[in-house]
Formats: sequence, C-alpha cells, structure tokens
Amino acid sequence: MSGHSKWNNIKGRKEKSDAERSKIFTKIGREIMVAVKEGGPSIDSNSKLKMAIAKARQYNMPNDRINNIIKKNSEIDSSAFVEQTYEGYGVGGVAVVVKCYTDNKNRTSSDVRYAFDKYGGSLGSTGCVSYMFDNKGVVVVEKNDKFDSDSAMELAINMNAIDCEDDEVFTVYTEANANAVNDLVTAFEQAGCTILSSGVEMVPQNYVKLSESQCETFNKMVDKLNESDDVIDVIHNLEESDE
Repeated sequence: MSGHSKWNNIKGRKEKSDAERSKIFTKIGREIMVAVKEGGPSIDSNSKLKMAIAKARQYNMPNDRINNIIKKNSEIDSSAFVEQTYEGYGVGGVAVVVKCYTDNKNRTSSDVRYAFDKYGGSLGSTGCVSYMFDNKGVVVVEKNDKFDSDSAMELAINMNAIDCEDDEVFTVYTEANANAVNDLVTAFEQAGCTILSSGVEMVPQNYVKLSESQCETFNKMVDKLNESDDVIDVIHNLEESDE
C-alpha cells in the first residue's frame, strides 16, 4: 500500500489500543526472530535485522524487548518457524497477499482460509495475485514543520531512488532490498527527517474501488486475518479513502 493508503494504514496501527499494540509487537518480534535466524544477531552484518529493528522502533517497541528477542533467538533453534504466503481475492475482487511466519502450517492455513471464507473472499493458489504487485523498497517520511519537499526530492535523487510521491507524507521508492532501504533511512535521518515507516513491500500496480458496504466487509476480513499471531502482513490493492 503506497501513498495516502499506506499512511492511513500506519496511522491505524499507531492508534491501536495497548492490547492490539502488544499483538503488533508479537508480529514484529517474529520478523526479528527470522532475521536473526537467517543472518545472525549483528545489525552491522545483517541488513534484514537492521530493517526489522527500525520497524520495531517506529512502533515504539521497547529496546529491552528488542534486545531480548535477539538474544533469545541467538541461543535457541528457531528453525521450526518458516515463512508462508497465501494469495486470494477479497470481496469485490480485491487482490490479497497474506504473509505469515509459522511453526504450524496446518493451523495457519486453517485460520487464513476461515477469514477468507467468512467474509466473501476466496483463497487461491500461489501466484494467483502476486503478479499484480511490484516489490519495492518503501520509505515514508513525515512532513512536519522542518520538512522541505525540494530538499527531500534532491536527497532522494542523490540516493538513486526509483520514484517519489509528495502527498500527505513524502514516500520514496527504491530497490527491493534491505540495504537500499536502510541507506535511504540513514540519509533522511541524517538530514533531520522523521521516518514513519520503512521496509521492502509489495506495491499494487492498480487499485480496486469498493462500495461502503463492501469496504466494511473487506476490512472485517483483514481484521480477522490480523487476529492471528502467525500473520505478519496483509497486502492488498483496495483504494482506500482519505478519510
């Protein structure tokens, strides 16, 4: 989700209750865990871990909790957890990709299928909708009193960004790898900017509009999917309202 749609998603997550924020911390914790498993506990040599920690801090995850997750997964075998991706359609033909980290594929598959079936969606085969998205590095910068659009655009160009969107927030697109994202984040932070979100994401090529009632049903499905601790992210091409 890019542009204002992505910003609505960020605001929504940051405004969650304490209980819901705890669930978000659990999901981010799994991202950190997998990053440690794949590349080790050092952020100097593990760009994926560095990106996951940056995401944790954007959601105000306590440093002690971050460090404990890294330490714990440096000492134990976390190989039971695997990345699992599901694809399908929500109501009105909205393309949906559900990314999970799980130690029980049967449980996760059942939870995902139930959410799709309950709210008028249909779970499909691998690749049925992912071709509708482009993998990109995405960095979202806050436009506060100190922000200057011209300077930000110049910095993005100097950092070999692919594209920019100057809207309610300033969104920069780069190559779909952790190093490129981390380099952009560092450059903007050194320029005094506040980073709202960063990561490698699936960005929709086109968006689908739904009626108000369809949007309500679709959002219920997304909420149901996010109830599962196994679900890390729900990506879709719904054209969200600015409201």
